[in-house]
Amino acid sequence: MSALSTTTTHPQKRRVPLWDNARWIAITLVVVGHAILKLIGEADSAYTMYLFIYAFHVPVFVAVSGYFAKSGPPGALQMQRLLTDLVFPYIIFETIWTALRWILGGTLVLDYSTASWTLWFFLALLLWRIALPYLVLLRYPLTISIMISIGAGYLSNIDGTFALSRTLGLLPFFVFGWKLRQWLLTDTWLELRAGLVWRWRAGALGLFGLLYLLIGLNIETLRILQVRRFLLYDESYATFDYSEFWAGGIRLAVMLLAFALIVAFLMLIPRRTTWFTDLGAATMYIYLLHTFVLYPLRETGVLDGPQPGWVLPGMIALSVVISIVLSLPVVRRLVRPLVEPKARWLFGPTATTPTGTIVPPHRNPK
Repeated sequence: MSALSTTTTHPQKRRVPLWDNARWIAITLVVVGHAILKLIGEADSAYTMYLFIYAFHVPVFVAVSGYFAKSGPPGALQMQRLLTDLVFPYIIFETIWTALRWILGGTLVLDYSTASWTLWFFLALLLWRIALPYLVLLRYPLTISIMISIGAGYLSNIDGTFALSRTLGLLPFFVFGWKLRQWLLTDTWLELRAGLVWRWRAGALGLFGLLYLLIGLNIETLRILQVRRFLLYDESYATFDYSEFWAGGIRLAVMLLAFALIVAFLMLIPRRTTWFTDLGAATMYIYLLHTFVLYPLRETGVLDGPQPGWVLPGMIALSVVISIVLSLPVVRRLVRPLVEPKARWLFGPTATTPTGTIVPPHRNPK
């Protein structure tokens, strides 16, 4: 399982409501962030909401994926799942986006090295899963991943090709999610009695409230400082005029804040089954499909220029509706071949020796 969860689970695994709740709320915040993007240039209220969400929602999404990542040597089944869960959906939907742009009057260019819109996450998750078993061999994987992230921001030749800039920039959150499982903090949280839970939740609410207030009071300064560009983790510092040696310190500060917000976010997530728990089992569908719903709104100019005050809450409400609808069983059945391609015909028999040689049954030792 990962943040991009599907309805297919191992028959012996019991899903924990906390994580499905966290997945659905996190993916809904992703939809909200994309839905209000066109509003942030004209409305400070939209920009405040945008910066607030982006301070933690992608880090949360990445950390949840890291929490469920396996750090041991990958077996044949895990390697197959890298293809069926990540590579094949990426190729399918990148092809669809390429065809869509061509149909709408663009040039037909198949370029799988440059991810369309949200598809960068599939490339990043693929590389994180491959790299994790090697990272955890090191003594301080989280510290090293932070250093990699900060250092990557100084290199202008690390860009969006194969989502490398975001892969390296967001790597610490993937490792942080993995570390949360090693520290058994979430197990402790699930066993904590209700009285203490609400004390911690009050502190988490205070942190989020203070963050929103500070962003709102300093929104013009944050525009000038281009803080949004730091929250995206997809560019070198020099690309947006931060050539000073201390630019990496800003990324570190943003990252440390995000670590605290990840923990606070998980504290606020219901530990029990809720009405949206089952929806958290289909976040991959929401992630891949919501962009097709929002694309007309973003490209037709409907949201360009100043908008009435009700548009921001309206787009937030629309995002929740989109997240719910795309989680419905009927939607999953219709698009499952695209989102969860099994492609069993592509896989050969599993090798039975360390060298990859398939031993004929009649030569197997008794």
